[in-house]
Amino acid sequence: MIAFAALVDALVYSRSRNGKLALIADYLRATPDPDRGWALAALTDGLDFPAVKASTVRNLLMDRVDPVLFQLSRDYVGDTAETASLLWPEPATIPGPPPTVGEAVAALSAMTRASVQQGLAALLDRLDANGRYALLKLATGAMRLGISARLAKVAFAQAFGVSVEDVEEYWHGQVPPYLPLFDWAANGAPPPSGEDLPLFRPFMLAHPLDPAAEPDLADYAAEWKWDGIRVQVSCNGVETRVYSRSGDDISATFPEIAAALTIPAVLDGELLVRGSYQGAAEGGAASFNALQQRLGRKSVSKAMLADYPAFVRLYDVLIAEGEDLRPLAWERRRMALEGLVPRLDPDRFDLSALIPARTFAELAEVRAAARDAAIEGVMLKRRDSPYGAGRRTGLWYKWKRDPLLADCVLMYAQRGSGKRSSFYSDFTFGCWTGDPDQGGELLPVGKAYFGFTDEELKWLDRHVRQHTVNRFGPVRETDRSLVLEVAFDSIHASKRHKSGLAMRFPRIHRIRSDKPAHEADRIETLRALIAD
Repeated sequence: MIAFAALVDALVYSRSRNGKLALIADYLRATPDPDRGWALAALTDGLDFPAVKASTVRNLLMDRVDPVLFQLSRDYVGDTAETASLLWPEPATIPGPPPTVGEAVAALSAMTRASVQQGLAALLDRLDANGRYALLKLATGAMRLGISARLAKVAFAQAFGVSVEDVEEYWHGQVPPYLPLFDWAANGAPPPSGEDLPLFRPFMLAHPLDPAAEPDLADYAAEWKWDGIRVQVSCNGVETRVYSRSGDDISATFPEIAAALTIPAVLDGELLVRGSYQGAAEGGAASFNALQQRLGRKSVSKAMLADYPAFVRLYDVLIAEGEDLRPLAWERRRMALEGLVPRLDPDRFDLSALIPARTFAELAEVRAAARDAAIEGVMLKRRDSPYGAGRRTGLWYKWKRDPLLADCVLMYAQRGSGKRSSFYSDFTFGCWTGDPDQGGELLPVGKAYFGFTDEELKWLDRHVRQHTVNRFGPVRETDRSLVLEVAFDSIHASKRHKSGLAMRFPRIHRIRSDKPAHEADRIETLRALIAD
């Protein structure tokens, strides 16, 4: 646990991607099994200990230190794990040596609601402040160190001199502490095999397009980029699973999709919900807001299945009836997909149509007219491109539609976590119900925590501190003086928000300190942007 705590501490203070890669790679090489596998899972949020909650940590501290001191310290520090690790009283006698990562995982896994208070306290008593911080982050699943699964895989590849493509291929289907994976990479054992399982295969991703480049459509095919969630449907002929872009198994959330594919194949497409969408040339897809009613549910009622029927608009085929098509050119895979689609359930699968544009200028006109369709933009795929994991330069491009913009008024702010725990970086903003001089009020329309530079973050943090008019726990209410230009992809009706609106992907586009708050946009202006 000491080495893992040192790694966590170093990652907290490392801003460089290459620096983080080197730190993780060094740790993986130097640490024995199973600790390195458990640590890797912890860094990528691959561990879950149901008995340990943030409230568990708070209750432990409340029993040992002055509750007011804890609350004041937590508010100042901005992170429960860090506050607890520093305030934890040192025991008169240390009950034992620091646990290894494997011992800590075993102990945390065995804890129940009845035993967690005593068990977690016993672990904390055996560690110093750095060790306690790492343990609490591991236990609560809130690392927030900027370590994505992709970054961890790259670090793993660098640690043992294997290709990241192979790591991507073999990683899925393995469970912590990943002993077969380490045995392959570190010891030269045969790679883990998943040929007979409906496993996830790494997605091929796209680079943002620079329109000034104007790629030749003789070399690239254009198709819609639909506004749903990217999924992979994998069937081995016996079992079918539906995976999200991050590789999470979401079959239970969309059982009708899992049940619909019986042909041994791995398909890539966009998960959507049936419905009408004004202006959608291909038709049949409702807005993202409809799909959102299905996301994140562990079980789905019959009413939900009927009201929000899901389907997959297919982009590509990776494997078909035992044949791996990924090395083939896109054109050949497209032909294979077109031949496969008629054999699939038409209620659950259809084909994403190509855009018949002959020139880039013509494609730009089509894209510009797509604001009212259930799409995010267009995709450009090189006709001779194989299907490779990750982003491959020059092969696939995404050209998202221009964002919508609205002038909103800052209403509330909350501190971030991790590196941002000392800054107010989560901002809630609103628009007017009418003329503020004639009784119009502000209603929240969105929340954003990115889009600004580091310097702008410091400026916003200072503004929040200087313009606070009220406090609600960790939230500060500000005076209604600052206008933020907010960019968002689309806006939808929502019964969950007082304003009746929900923005998709809101981000701070500009700080409009020059604009009076009463000139910010009205709710009715945003309602006019709702896609039917």
